[in-house]
Amino acid sequence: MKAFRFLLFLFFAIIPAAGQQTKPLDPANMDLTVRPCDNFYSYANGTWLKNTPIPSEFSSWGSFTELAEKNNEVLKEILETAAKDMRAPKGSNIQKVGDFYATGMDSAAIEALGFTPIRDDLRRIDAIASTGDLQAELARLHASGVGGVFGFSSGIDAKNSAQVIGQISQGGLGLPDREFYFEQDQKSKDIRQEYVGHIAAMFRLIGLDKEAAQEDATTVMAFETRLAKASRTRVERRDPDKNYNKMTQQQLVELSPHFGWARFFEAVGSPDPGDINVGQPEFLKEVDLMLTEVPLNDWKVYLRWRVLRNAAPALSSAFVQENFRFYGTILTGAKEIQPRWKRIRAVINNLLGEALGEMYVARAFPPEAKAKALEMVNNLKDAMREHIRKLDWMDDSTKAAALKKLNSFGVKIGYPDKWRDYSGLPIDRSSYFENLRRASEFNTAHNLGKIGKPVDKTEWGMTPPTVNAYYSATRNEIVFPAGILQPPFFDFKADDAVNYGGMGAVIGHEISHGFDDQGSKFDADGNLRMWWTAETRKRFEERTAVLGAQFDGYTVLDSLRVNGKLTMGENIGDLGGLALAYTALMNSLKGKSVGPIDGFTPQQRFFLSWAQVWRRNVRPEQLRLQVKTDTHSPAEFRTNGPVVNLQEWYDAFGCGPDGAMYVPVDKRAKIWNWR
Repeated sequence: MKAFRFLLFLFFAIIPAAGQQTKPLDPANMDLTVRPCDNFYSYANGTWLKNTPIPSEFSSWGSFTELAEKNNEVLKEILETAAKDMRAPKGSNIQKVGDFYATGMDSAAIEALGFTPIRDDLRRIDAIASTGDLQAELARLHASGVGGVFGFSSGIDAKNSAQVIGQISQGGLGLPDREFYFEQDQKSKDIRQEYVGHIAAMFRLIGLDKEAAQEDATTVMAFETRLAKASRTRVERRDPDKNYNKMTQQQLVELSPHFGWARFFEAVGSPDPGDINVGQPEFLKEVDLMLTEVPLNDWKVYLRWRVLRNAAPALSSAFVQENFRFYGTILTGAKEIQPRWKRIRAVINNLLGEALGEMYVARAFPPEAKAKALEMVNNLKDAMREHIRKLDWMDDSTKAAALKKLNSFGVKIGYPDKWRDYSGLPIDRSSYFENLRRASEFNTAHNLGKIGKPVDKTEWGMTPPTVNAYYSATRNEIVFPAGILQPPFFDFKADDAVNYGGMGAVIGHEISHGFDDQGSKFDADGNLRMWWTAETRKRFEERTAVLGAQFDGYTVLDSLRVNGKLTMGENIGDLGGLALAYTALMNSLKGKSVGPIDGFTPQQRFFLSWAQVWRRNVRPEQLRLQVKTDTHSPAEFRTNGPVVNLQEWYDAFGCGPDGAMYVPVDKRAKIWNWR
């Protein structure tokens, strides 16, 4: 499930909910001095963008983060109540969540420990005397959730979607992406210099003198740069065909003969994993070479850094602040660290997400909301059927296969039907770090324990409070957590136009992922198999190329442009999702007499709601990071990019060739939209 999952939104910080609108669609947020046909994003959101500063502790502020903050307030109350409940039955989810939160909020105890919680880890690394010792320690770090060098996890077999197999992937980097190690613009050089300085600062905090810390930091940078050089780009990693390389144990040993795989699998708790998918074989070859070419001491320095970097947010304030200085301020532009309660909430949501999520759902997601959301999903699926049938570029046999896939879609709304069992995870009030370590080990064992077993179709890949949604290609399912089924995306009190422009487009986006440039390579059963005829696939790729070129032309900052290939799947999802939602809205309005609200027709309110969803103020550092690492386009282009390809938008606002955003009909991207 980890591979081939397509998200609605990736980068979002959690921010204060100040200045929120009181109407489902508030004209006061618009800038009516801007013509909608010149810049629709500014027209729909201009006053909000101008009057809504980013709080100092955050890198961005928008509709997603406002909703996340609303959810946070609910979660804070849940966590504080659980922490005060000293009568909760031992072993219950309330006891575990409460004790975890209480230890995380005990800043005095955490401060007094300094880096004591990782002393034993550092001593074990210091004692490494051979490559055998090195590999044993690497396996231990993987089992504890720290990892390093490469990733090892469970995942659905892309060509046998009923089965879970082991997955090995490239990894081990401390910077956000391989390109950060090589790009020669001044900003990239500055970040590399800051990164080395950050590593050195962290090493000084565990007792190294300035010279030794700088030397070790340089060693880490050289080690990671070699890993980065062997890594595939994010664009290359989007291709499921290239990243499917299923191997027997013997083939894995032949690929990297200097690594003791049998001992590694035994040590991480998966002694007989069977066949393994190696996502990037050339990366593993390089790691094997590094075992023979990189001095043992350099490996030890690298492992120390992995332990330190992983633990820093849970150690004393000096470590927390230095970690935030680089990963928060330098990389994203945030000026202040978030309050402790929000940071601990994020940890618990990550490690005990369904225990916390069950409590959240009980307070924030009534059954009526789930029923209404399911109704919208069914309406969007009907719209997709209508679109598929009307396509003039898809032949009949491919249409039949596409409809079969659509009809096979699984739908998950709100929360799991079967909650995860945490009974095997001990949590108490003795130590925050020990709770963190035990929970990480528990989740790692849970993940690796799936290898070799049938796929559990009841599992979720997100926690219920999450403000996001996803499509899983190997499961062929769309998933909408309770956290996103809230205003402004989904509002019981709002008119259909607002709900379809918001949540309807979100649902359509996820449906479209099943038919985007990569999701479309998976069949109705979730297997990686080409079900298109060659001629239809050729026409499809010609159409997606038009969309790619469109987004390649968008300039973000200075000479920094959107990467049309990296963002292709999400751009297809946005375009398809908006077109499907519009059709679903029109179907819902048939036979009804619906007039303007606040002077805007239902058609206009639909597109204004879409623009409202994506409004976002972003710091330059965060924007650069997003463009380089995120498969989603920046907010302005997620808003304006799809609408210029939809005749319905031109009609709604009377836009013609005199508008700055106008695209001639024959130049528009027409994929799942047919007009």
